Amino acid sequence: MTGWHVDDRCTNCDVARQFAPELIAEVGGKSELLRQPQTDADLTAVHAAAYACPTRSIRNPSDGLDPGLDPFPMELDDNLFHCGHNSRQTAAANAFLLRRDTGNLMIDTPRWSPGLADRYEKLGPVTEVLLTHRDHVAHGRQYADRYGARLWIHEGDLDSCPEADVVIRGLDPVEITPGVIAHPLPGHTEGSVIFVADDKYCFTGDSFYWSRTSGDLEVAEHVTWYDIRVLAESLARTAPLIRFEWVLAGHGDRMRRPADEMAARLAGLVERAATMRPRPVDFAAHRW
Repeated sequence: MTGWHVDDRCTNCDVARQFAPELIAEVGGKSELLRQPQTDADLTAVHAAAYACPTRSIRNPSDGLDPGLDPFPMELDDNLFHCGHNSRQTAAANAFLLRRDTGNLMIDTPRWSPGLADRYEKLGPVTEVLLTHRDHVAHGRQYADRYGARLWIHEGDLDSCPEADVVIRGLDPVEITPGVIAHPLPGHTEGSVIFVADDKYCFTGDSFYWSRTSGDLEVAEHVTWYDIRVLAESLARTAPLIRFEWVLAGHGDRMRRPADEMAARLAGLVERAATMRPRPVDFAAHRW
């Protein structure tokens, strides 16, 4: 189990570190392998990181990657899956698939390939492809057409995906399908949306995420494209309306906590966000 390293294509997107935090860390503004995998669990983790990495920067030239250790779609919870195979064209965003009796939901999209599309479809028919905001629209039309699904986006980001089938308008919550609600949450971008399913799963795009640094819910204060003040207002408006156990972010870590704890943490985030003011985008200042 030697020869593993992170090559110079790394963009410091954090994806690999989410899957192998004991093996891969941020060092000098990029991911770096802390040690070689030593156990079967280590090998499983480094393969998950490698198959999720959008630049394929987790490499082992001597042995290559074992296709049998590609874990995606990776089951996170009953009927909840991480799609993996993050795409450079979606800014390396995480994508998720939620299996439901009324039709499966794909939230944002992984890298496109017919083989991957077949793999996800084995979990059941996908009826809705939900885009959280403009940065994550790539491949949406391809997956929606492949599945005969409806493609959703908010009007605030419609110019990035004018071919969407369903346009969410205004600030009021919209029912996607029974038990699944779209909550417009402008701030990170003008058309950002979060999707809450069954009062359990909250797919947040880039609106907020679980931070390994703080051990709490956070917003990407240093990487907000529209207006952090609008994001604070959106959080304050939306927090009383939603309940969830899982936060499932496009960028940043995912986490499960009891719903009451998540509600308290979200209330704390609302308070912190209210004090934030616009600043220049600075990727280097962001802490995952």
